[in-house]
Amino acid sequence: MELLIARNPDPDTRLPYLLRLPLGDDGLVLRTSGTWPRTKALYCHPMPSGDWPADPELVERVGVRSCVRRGAAIDLVLDRSRENRSQIVFTTARGREVVFWQSARTRKQARPDVRTPTARAAGITELEIVVDPRERYAYRFAHQQARTVSRALPCGDYGITVDGRLVACVERKSLPDLVSSLTGGTLRYALGELAALPRAAVVVEDRYSAIFSQDRVRPAVVADGLAELQIRWPNVAIVFCETRALAEEWTYRYLAAAHTWASSEQAAAARVGIMSGELDAAPTAPDPTTAELRAWARTQGITVPDRGRLRPDILHAWRTAHT
Repeated sequence: MELLIARNPDPDTRLPYLLRLPLGDDGLVLRTSGTWPRTKALYCHPMPSGDWPADPELVERVGVRSCVRRGAAIDLVLDRSRENRSQIVFTTARGREVVFWQSARTRKQARPDVRTPTARAAGITELEIVVDPRERYAYRFAHQQARTVSRALPCGDYGITVDGRLVACVERKSLPDLVSSLTGGTLRYALGELAALPRAAVVVEDRYSAIFSQDRVRPAVVADGLAELQIRWPNVAIVFCETRALAEEWTYRYLAAAHTWASSEQAAAARVGIMSGELDAAPTAPDPTTAELRAWARTQGITVPDRGRLRPDILHAWRTAHT
C-alpha cells in the first residue's frame, strides 16, 4: 500500500495537491492544500477516484503501514520514522460537510484545552497597541479589550506608548522564523535593539520542546543559541506560547502590564522628584500616519488639505496634545 501525493493539474484551484489513499477498491482521492499537516490542519475536498490523472506529477510516494476508517475519521500510519501518523476527519462546519487532514500536533494546537480569559488586562478599559505596518498577518486583538494603530516601530512588532514615549515592544516569531533568524544571525541584532527599550520581549508561537524536533538544523545549536541570547540580553524575555492564540493573549497581557508599570513608575518618580532612569531612556513614540494626523486636525478645527503632505506645525500640535 502506498500514499500518493501529486500536483493538481487544474491551474485555477486553491488546492494545489491531490492525495490518494489506499482505501477501498479504487482508493480515496482528495484535493488538498499541502503535502502534510505540519503547522495547521489542511482542508481537503473529496473527488471521484476516476479524476486521478492518468500520468500524475508525483510529489511524494510513501509506503503505508495502516489506513483504516474508524467512524468519521480515517487513521493513517505511514512507513517512515517522522511525520507518520495523521487523520482524515469528516465533519461539518456552518451546516456543510468538510474534510480536514490533521496530525496529532496540529490537533492539539487547534484545541489546546484552554480558554483565554476575557477580563481586561491590568484593568485598562481599552489598551492602544501600536502595530508595525511591516508585520505580516498581525494580531488583531479582536477578543481582547484593545484597539490597534498602525505606525512604524524602531524595533519589534507590537508596542505600547505612555506620555509620548515608547516604553515596551514585543517581537513575534513563528518557530521556523525563530530558527532561521537565530542561525542567520539577525535575531542577535533584533534583541540588541529591543534591549534599548525599558521593557521588551520575544514571543514564540510554539512550544520550547518543538526546537528538539528540527530536522534541518541541529536542535542543540538552536537551544545553545537561545541560551546565549538570554545571558547576553537578560532584560529581553524569550517566551514560548503553545499556539498563535495564546501568543496573542500573552502579548496583550504583557503590554498592558508594561503600560501600568510605566504609568505608576513615572508618577512615583514625579512625587519624589527623581527621574526614572529606564523611562528617561525610552525613545520618542512613533509619529502618527498622515491619515491619523489629518483626521485629528479636523476634530480640532484645523483646516488641512485632502491630499499631500501636512504642515510641520500640525505634527507639533499633535505631539503637544498627546504628551
